[in-house]
Amino acid sequence: MVDFLDILVKDAKKTITEGYYIIEDKAERIHSSLKEHIMNCKHIPIIAEIKPASPTHGRLRNIFNLKQIVHAIERGGASGISILTEPKHFEGSLRSLIEAGTYTKLPILMKDVIVDPIQIEAASRVGANAVLLIFSVYERNYAEYSIHEMIDFAHKIGLEVLLETHNKKQFLSALSTDADLIGINNRDLRNLNVDLNITKKILSEVNNPNKIIVSESGVQTPTHIRFLHNCGAKAFLIGSAIMLADDIEAKVRELVMAI
Repeated sequence: MVDFLDILVKDAKKTITEGYYIIEDKAERIHSSLKEHIMNCKHIPIIAEIKPASPTHGRLRNIFNLKQIVHAIERGGASGISILTEPKHFEGSLRSLIEAGTYTKLPILMKDVIVDPIQIEAASRVGANAVLLIFSVYERNYAEYSIHEMIDFAHKIGLEVLLETHNKKQFLSALSTDADLIGINNRDLRNLNVDLNITKKILSEVNNPNKIIVSESGVQTPTHIRFLHNCGAKAFLIGSAIMLADDIEAKVRELVMAI
């Protein structure tokens, strides 16, 4: 059976060798803390994700007017914006992140399959405020650096870290790191199956985690938000449901006002 995480990492390393992450120009990065925006949110903190495509759904949205989308997300009340920069499976773009940063003061998360510090350097250069790291990548020793080294490097160059986990063992280990936010991915990256009960199961077995918990993947409706919030999730990273919405602003607002 194909392990999709193997494919993602293999292609990420190829993308690195192709020079994709060598960015000569440096975007002006506005200091904006994703963690603080989530903590200070008066309603439900939503990290709205801009991604043109996904391995499970194919093309989600043609990004003809990025400015319009960013402003719609902002008006909808999102606490942050996630930009897919992985080019092979999500049709993401570093240039899109640079451009998005010129339209908003919301914190921007660079979402990619990060296996090397050069990608974190690129995140800083294109104006991201935070990066996503996938615990499984480091648990499987796909990278030459440990998760602690990568978090430390990100912090040294002024970036926050959302550390993504998928099971209780990873989650408990993640709590002992210096990651700013801990994600629980409801999608199993081995086979791409989604189950919202992953968040429920992990948080029901861990008492009072001392980190902000972000539930990721499969969240589509206010009902999903309420279910996961009751399980202990504080914030939500939502991509496909927003990208597929006819009215992005209304969709984001619907999710933000779920409770």
